[in-house]
Amino acid sequence: MTTAKEFRVYPYKWEGINRRGQRTAGLVQAADLRAARRELQRQGVNAFKIKRKSQGILARFRNTVTSADIALITRQVATMLSAGVPLVQTLQIIARSYKKPAIRELAALLAADVEGGTPLSAALRKYPRHFDMLYCDLVHSGEQTGALEHIFDRIAVYRDKAEAIKSKIRKALFYPTIIILVAMAVTAILLLFVIPQFEEIFAGFGATLPLFTQLVINFSRWLQQYWLYILGGIMAGVWLYIHAWHKSQKVRNAADRLVLRLPIVGHILHKAALARFARTLATTFSAGIPLVEGLLSSAGASGNVVYRRAVLKIRDEVMAGMQMNLAMRATDLFPDMVVQMVLIGEESGAVDDMMHRVADIYEREVDDAVAGLSSLIEPLIMVILGVLVGALVIAMYLPIFNLGSVIR
Repeated sequence: MTTAKEFRVYPYKWEGINRRGQRTAGLVQAADLRAARRELQRQGVNAFKIKRKSQGILARFRNTVTSADIALITRQVATMLSAGVPLVQTLQIIARSYKKPAIRELAALLAADVEGGTPLSAALRKYPRHFDMLYCDLVHSGEQTGALEHIFDRIAVYRDKAEAIKSKIRKALFYPTIIILVAMAVTAILLLFVIPQFEEIFAGFGATLPLFTQLVINFSRWLQQYWLYILGGIMAGVWLYIHAWHKSQKVRNAADRLVLRLPIVGHILHKAALARFARTLATTFSAGIPLVEGLLSSAGASGNVVYRRAVLKIRDEVMAGMQMNLAMRATDLFPDMVVQMVLIGEESGAVDDMMHRVADIYEREVDDAVAGLSSLIEPLIMVILGVLVGALVIAMYLPIFNLGSVIR
């Protein structure tokens, strides 16, 4: 079984002898030490010392091949193949044209594999983190049918749509997170730095403070005493969750189920999962991949364990001879509209066309939902911050209202 790995390159410092017999040194970007030696040999350098140079976190992040990079590369390959440019030359052009070293090295390795006789789909399977099973299966289908340029065009459309959906989901989750963080930060600043100033003033009055004011001051004292422990606890909790999320499938599954139950955001995630499922199934079906294999790819592409398990159950039912629309209805997860579209597609022999229509519908609904959420968030931020800050201000000014009686 192929283990998923992420492709990236690293800087290597080297010293050696060039073609003129002169001692020289420099820096080369490569995926590993062997690739660095190979690149130096291509440049005519006989290196006697090569050492990987340490990088900062930001530099390593910038030198990673992202899903957006893959989507752009796919579109460029589709365009050049459609223009009649040979595949090897296409990959070599990409390897020369990109500034990011990781992309240049990846494209160069793919070009070398294809030039050496390896099918492109087999070369892509070496990097499953960037080219998933669906991507490789579609390319393999294009190689078998001799229509690689059409397949890459379909993959490019699919990846563009997938990246657009992913961007909208991030945007939908980003706004509520920002509201919470901003509200917490403003409240903490007021409690830690502003309220203590008022407390010193009130101490000179010698009068009993209103209950609400006293509660706020007590909470401010408690926060000043324990804020470091609270901050440490929050950071530890976040780290533990991220660590558990990466290590435990159960944690990821629980998180997937939880986000679908969230108000507003969960509704958007449901639509996004339906859009990804329909777009993936339409792409695989129109590329000639059997329905059972297409459902397997769609299960992984749905992006949520609830839908993944439902689609895998549908696949099992279809393998047993049940019609897909009946299997979908039995899950109680897919809306009636989707089931009806699948039924029409099965009756008319145009399942791929119906799935494309379903994907278009839900992608538009995700667009509208995110746009509506964005318009709702702005006034919501003002209301939340206004209530928090207003409550603290009222608590601090309540004693001033009784200041006249205290002075007399």
